[in-house]
Amino acid sequence: MNRQILFAGVMVLGVALLAGISSLLLWQPGAIAAEVVALEVTPLDPDVLRWGYLAAALATMASSIAAAYAVASIGAAAVGALAEKPDLFGRMVILVGLAEGIAIYGLIISVLILNRLG
Repeated sequence: MNRQILFAGVMVLGVALLAGISSLLLWQPGAIAAEVVALEVTPLDPDVLRWGYLAAALATMASSIAAAYAVASIGAAAVGALAEKPDLFGRMVILVGLAEGIAIYGLIISVLILNRLG
């Protein structure tokens, strides 16, 4: 069971890193500058945009990985507890939901960063 969880975690981490690296490699500051000029807004420095997008991606990635680890740990314990006492279902759902909230917090931070960039 631990090998499966480790494999899933490594796969999630690999996909997140691949997405982050590909977004950095495919980034075109000229296209962003053209859109900003079309909107008649004072453009931000391309380095500021790059670091802002990287910060948003890292916030989402780190919180998703942390949430995946928390849900895997709590979920495994919850299944074991439910096998012995089925009346704990409501409490276990709440605990798993709290663990999933970590990813939502990271997504909210990413949205705030992206809104700040314009």
